[in-house]
Amino acid sequence: MSKSKPKITIKPFKHQVQMDPDYAEKTWNLLKGAIREIHKQNASGLSFEELYRNAYNMVLHKYGDKLYTGLQSVVEEHLKHVSVGVADAVDDSFLDKLDKAWSDHKISMLMIRDILMYMDRVYVMNNNCLSVYDLGLKIFRETVARSARIKDRLLKTILELVKKERSSEPVQRGLLKNITQMLIDLGINSRSVYEDDFERPFLDESASFYRLESQEFITGNSCSDYMRKVEARLKEEVDRVKHYLDQSTEPKIRGVVEQELIANHLKTLIEMESSGMIFMLKEDKVEDLHRMFQLFGRVTTGHAQMREIMGGHVQDTGKGLIMDEEKQKDHLALVQTLLEMKDKYDRLLVSAFNNDKPFMQTLNTAFETFINLNPKSPEFISLFIDEKLKKGMKGANDEEVDVILDKVMMLFRFIQEKDVFEKYYKQHLARRLLLGRSVSDDAERSMIGKLKTECGYQFTSKLEGMFTDMKLSADTMDNFRAFLRNERESPLGSVDLTVSVLTTGYWPTQNVGSCNLPAEILKCCEVFKNFYLKAHNGRRLTWQTNMGTADLKAAFQAKKHELTVSTYQMVLLLLFNDRTELSFKELRDMTGISAPDLKRSLMALINPKHRILTRAAAGSSGADKGTGGGEGDRRAAGPVGSIDDADVFAWNGKFKSNLTKVKVLMVQQKETEPERQETREKVDEDRKHMIEAAIVRIMKSRKSMEHSNLISEVTKQLSARFMPNPAIIKKRIESLIEREYLERNKTDRKVYQYLA
Repeated sequence: MSKSKPKITIKPFKHQVQMDPDYAEKTWNLLKGAIREIHKQNASGLSFEELYRNAYNMVLHKYGDKLYTGLQSVVEEHLKHVSVGVADAVDDSFLDKLDKAWSDHKISMLMIRDILMYMDRVYVMNNNCLSVYDLGLKIFRETVARSARIKDRLLKTILELVKKERSSEPVQRGLLKNITQMLIDLGINSRSVYEDDFERPFLDESASFYRLESQEFITGNSCSDYMRKVEARLKEEVDRVKHYLDQSTEPKIRGVVEQELIANHLKTLIEMESSGMIFMLKEDKVEDLHRMFQLFGRVTTGHAQMREIMGGHVQDTGKGLIMDEEKQKDHLALVQTLLEMKDKYDRLLVSAFNNDKPFMQTLNTAFETFINLNPKSPEFISLFIDEKLKKGMKGANDEEVDVILDKVMMLFRFIQEKDVFEKYYKQHLARRLLLGRSVSDDAERSMIGKLKTECGYQFTSKLEGMFTDMKLSADTMDNFRAFLRNERESPLGSVDLTVSVLTTGYWPTQNVGSCNLPAEILKCCEVFKNFYLKAHNGRRLTWQTNMGTADLKAAFQAKKHELTVSTYQMVLLLLFNDRTELSFKELRDMTGISAPDLKRSLMALINPKHRILTRAAAGSSGADKGTGGGEGDRRAAGPVGSIDDADVFAWNGKFKSNLTKVKVLMVQQKETEPERQETREKVDEDRKHMIEAAIVRIMKSRKSMEHSNLISEVTKQLSARFMPNPAIIKKRIESLIEREYLERNKTDRKVYQYLA
């Protein structure tokens, strides 16, 4: 076994080192002298290495406290002299003097910090006190920046310079930047000094300045000029912050400007006469409206007030258009004006209001409100579409047609009574199809496609059925003509018959009055009826004489013409083959046509444009002898009711026209009041069935439901087609209870139960 190694013991040095009792004082005096030289900017002759070592030894030998407090005293003593020098400076050099003092102080403290770096790392950390540099900032803040003679003067000087700059006078932005940065630095890791000594007073002063300026400027300038001023001021303040204020000040000063220049004058600016928002809307001031949108969007209620004014103006303008009886007389021009108005506000929405959704909703609500004020709106819009699909889009390409139809659909979406529109559209489509007036099948189908997308299949199923009927009718006529060709002798004689077979449920039904057709026409109808019923056993044909047309060859003194007339007009004209004159009463008795339809047919025949017949008023001696070119009847052609029973009509042999084919079809105008009432009654009847169907669907699903909830649910389901009246819904509920579809709950009469 090997011997263990001997242990080595290190003993402390026995010689005691005796420190000079005046060491700390001598070392501090040395350092103090060096600090004073630094303050005097005479640091070039100093040995920073030696000074650092002396400071290091003082801290090492536990004299850090003496070093720290001594430093504080020396810096305070120096800055007191500096403060006096700055305070004594004249106004023009005050900020320069302060900036120089601050700049020198920072440089001095950086040098001192380098010398006392070990104290920063050891003494300051252990005693949780300010670092050397931060201590210098604190002393400068209390001794210079916040001294009694400097603090208020500094604030006043900065504010005066800002005011000068707001008045377009030049200022030293670099100097101001140094001063504001000094206030930020003096906060020592916070902005408290900057905010307390400058920012708050600056914001208060700015509020007072802009409050006064806004009151002066708004009294003598238009809204547009005022907004440009606000824009310029906002830009100036942002620019000011960028150049010599702290970034944290930007939202605050912006808020002051927005409050004083915009928020406090919102109502005045928007409603300003001859330059406010309504004026801008009327005059299409897109740039000004966009500026208003941008500026007013900065304050809480700005956009809301703009929307309120815009919505009210659009409603008032639209109401003035749609309720004007004079404008209603030309319904095509009225709808075109509404489309132009919608185009205008759609452009404004994009260009001025950045397609903002709340603004879009306001516009849509306004249009919907005023369009539905007039119960005739569905009829007018349908008539406008009718005109466009008849001849208004001839020569237009597919894209142009699509644009026109899309614009019309914008108005259609605002109609609440879409079922009323459907009634009118069906009537107008029927006329276009039967009279061959459609500009193109593609345009018709495109319109139906748009209606289908908007309202669903149920809305357009009957319209599509009408197109199907027309195709089937064409096939039927091909077969009928083939049948006639196979006959040895044509059973129709010289008549060329074309028949459209219409499904009752698809086409608009009317109570067709009697009409005594000529014998040769009745024979043709009977031939077709026999042919059709052989192929379609069990069906029933009803002749719609009110929807037909005829081409007649007529001999006048000048030349022969081919007249295109309605079935009623054909019946009337054929009577003049046997008689030269007939009274209104005789015509009515011989044709069996109802008085309103007869008057309407005659008015087209005596119209100055196509004067096929002449008329003499009751009590005159015979028929009018005027020619067809330019002379008028003895009584001008007026409204339908202007024909009397005793009026006498005669064939106008002197009729002249440059055209060989002359169309004398009745011009389809707006419905008369009785016709409109009849349409309304049909709509109301259809609504009863739709309301009942909705009630049954809901109750079948829910089984039991409280009255108000049922009303609400029915309204919600039907609102896409029309807005049902709660009173009507209640009546339909009562009807369903009577027919035992529903019953009332025995304990709660407000609750309904479904009966399976």
